[in-house]
Amino acid sequence: MAVKLTVVYGTPEDAEAFDRHYHDVHIPIVQRYPGLDRVEVSRVVGGPGGSPSPYHLIAEMYFADHDALNAALSSDAGRESARDLKNLPAAGTFMTVSEIVG
Repeated sequence: MAVKLTVVYGTPEDAEAFDRHYHDVHIPIVQRYPGLDRVEVSRVVGGPGGSPSPYHLIAEMYFADHDALNAALSSDAGRESARDLKNLPAAGTFMTVSEIVG
């Protein structure tokens, strides 16, 4: 079953520096994940009805199955991206793994 790794980034103190590092350094590492079907990055612009949101970006990485995801995360690129997360400080950041059901 296809799976998705989602990373929701909290709002960083310096959004411009965060975005620059994220797009110039972090995403190119992620794009080297073996077995990655696609990656989608969205900028959070607010909550329902225009309410403020504590989140800045949402990254979604799609894989054929759990084995492909686990292989990607344990690859050289996966370990490199994990180390690089320290360069993306944003309080409230979290990750989830989900199965695509529809």
